[in-house]
Amino acid sequence: MRAEEEPSGADPILGCDRLPIHVPGSIQPHGHLLAFSAESLLLTHASEGAVAAIGAEPEGRIGDPLDQILAGPATESLLAAVRHLGAAGPMQLGRLHTPGGQYYQAIGHLAPDGHVVFEFEEEACGSGDSPTPMDVLYPGVRDAFARLGRVASPEQLASAAAEAVRRITGFDRVLVYRFEANWDGIVMAEDGNGRLPSYLGLRFPASDIPAQARRLYQLNPQRLIADVDYRPVPILHAPSSPPLDLTFSTLRSVAPVHLEYMRNMGTPASMSVSILRADGSLWGLISCHNATPRRVPFATRNACDLVAQMFAVRIAASEELAYSEARARLKGLEGRLLARMAEALQFEEGLLAVPADLLTLTGAAGAAVVTESGCRITGRTPPEAEVRRIAAWLAEQGGPEVLETSCLSNLLPWTESCADVASGLLAVSVSKLYPSFLLWFRPELVRTVTWGGDPRKPAEPEPTRLHPRRSFAAWAETVRKRSAPWSAAEVEAARDLRTAIMGVVLRAAEERAELTGRLERVNKELAAFSYSVSHDLRAPFRHIVGFAELLRDREGEQLSERGQRYLGTIVEAAETAGRLVDALLNFSQMGRTALVTMVLDPGLIIAEVRRSLEPDMEGRRIEWRIGPLPMVRADPAMLRQVFENLFSNALKYTRGRDPAVIELQGELTGEDAVFHLRDNGAGFDMAYAHKLFGVFQRLHRAEEFEGVGIGLANVRRIIERHGGRIWAEGKLGEGAAFHFTLPRSGVLPDQDP
Repeated sequence: MRAEEEPSGADPILGCDRLPIHVPGSIQPHGHLLAFSAESLLLTHASEGAVAAIGAEPEGRIGDPLDQILAGPATESLLAAVRHLGAAGPMQLGRLHTPGGQYYQAIGHLAPDGHVVFEFEEEACGSGDSPTPMDVLYPGVRDAFARLGRVASPEQLASAAAEAVRRITGFDRVLVYRFEANWDGIVMAEDGNGRLPSYLGLRFPASDIPAQARRLYQLNPQRLIADVDYRPVPILHAPSSPPLDLTFSTLRSVAPVHLEYMRNMGTPASMSVSILRADGSLWGLISCHNATPRRVPFATRNACDLVAQMFAVRIAASEELAYSEARARLKGLEGRLLARMAEALQFEEGLLAVPADLLTLTGAAGAAVVTESGCRITGRTPPEAEVRRIAAWLAEQGGPEVLETSCLSNLLPWTESCADVASGLLAVSVSKLYPSFLLWFRPELVRTVTWGGDPRKPAEPEPTRLHPRRSFAAWAETVRKRSAPWSAAEVEAARDLRTAIMGVVLRAAEERAELTGRLERVNKELAAFSYSVSHDLRAPFRHIVGFAELLRDREGEQLSERGQRYLGTIVEAAETAGRLVDALLNFSQMGRTALVTMVLDPGLIIAEVRRSLEPDMEGRRIEWRIGPLPMVRADPAMLRQVFENLFSNALKYTRGRDPAVIELQGELTGEDAVFHLRDNGAGFDMAYAHKLFGVFQRLHRAEEFEGVGIGLANVRRIIERHGGRIWAEGKLGEGAAFHFTLPRSGVLPDQDP
């Protein structure tokens, strides 16, 4: 036989947030406790001094059955009640009258560890703490129901609840205490008689009610401490029995550190009733305090619990109404934004078409849209570089669908410098493929928070025991680098807009994919058509040239000078048309011919090209400047056409220059091998550079420079098929420069710079 130990005895310096307060090993002295095994109903635990309730010392009764320990008429009712006990918490089971003339309120519950637990609270007749009949409680509960039904705002509801509970219980002060998201508590309503100081509007740190205490408030909504100076009564049990779980106990003893907290607060008695949401989560507490010890009957506590439940229903309805009204208002903005996005080529253009709508949607002062194509901002935001840095951090976090914070500097300390415009951030990811984000910013909201004591100054710890803080005097703190919090309706509006954007982007992608497929089919048809037409036209043009020349040879003497001139024009036109058809056929074949790549030295190809162009260089002074060129992986035949076209153009457009300068350089940069070909020829106007690589586009008159206008189109197609790109620069009368790249992945390793 032994008594269960209090947790402070097991580990005197254990942190408050780790105290096992559900197994204190003792109860408060205004009642007695008996616990039985659920299967056999044999006594396993009993509070010391329970002889007053059972007529015998409990030490000798451990292991005895219930019907022997509680003899008489009471046993039958208790045995019947055992079958109805569930996991819902304590149940009032009636009154127990002992042979000594003492009356007890019998309360039973099924403990989480499987024990059937009976508690017997003493009825202190004549002291104001005697059982309260329902006809006395009912008017107070009915009045509370009526008052809660007449008001709507959270503050009015809380005031009505505080007044009702104080009227029912007679406590000196009743507070309605709401938990914030970080578990700080705020006193939003108070009703008192002036015997205790007012705490209305004060904030208390989360550490005042640690996590395991909040968990107990969820599971067991009622807690009474009748006298802060009580002496705990140990629970006796067999050495082999585990400690008793008192989660649902009404007499459960509390940790010494909490009793010291009450003494520091100046409240000899306290009672609390939990305010629970429909999902069972903890919204807040109705907290009652008295300037002298005070016992409250179980029926009265149940009545207060009923008031708390009514308040919870009304506060939930109030919050839901406010949320629904806000969502309805924001839905109109969502619709307008969606309509503009659907009409715009890029969704960000639609979002920012009317910036006020985008900002009003979340109550932000600034917003930014960051996509792969750029960063666009509106309103008051950090500089673009900082916005991009925030987006990069979001991408590193895996691109969360929604992220909200009212203190961005807690997440990203370097944002303190822009807290004046970006203390708050609401961000949504708008792409599953690319790191794209929609960001809203809120500025710093400097405000003063009044605490119930300085939360930064807990009592100085001693090496052997815990202390709660000792001062509850109002302490004001100026809060900086925080924005107004984002409401649930605003966060949900951002989430819905994200879904809409994803839908718009997906639909646009599907339309682009469909259009791309159609274009690919059309291009294939056009390529096949151009190949067929150009192939079929070659023979007729050759026949025209051949027969015209045959006519000139055999019948030329009979033709007049004008007829011979006409015949020459026919031959020249047919030859030009033939060259055009050959070029068109070559162009169409570029898209049909498979690439056969290999590692090669461009210098060898260039030497061959220069030899083939020697007829065009006769009688001219040309200065070639060919620098070192990197090895590349390419199709040799196609790469030859690239250099042949570019060198041929350079020779053609440098006529009249003495000397003509043609320069070719190569380098390795990043992922590419880059080639630069420059000349000092006729050049071109950069205003027309976008036409340079088009089919049949000419920037000079045909009378000045011959050609069919398809060579550079061929060059671009070849380069792009190799995965590179080409661009040009020029100045009229001063020369041109052509630059093209080939992917560096094809470069030999020993050629790396």
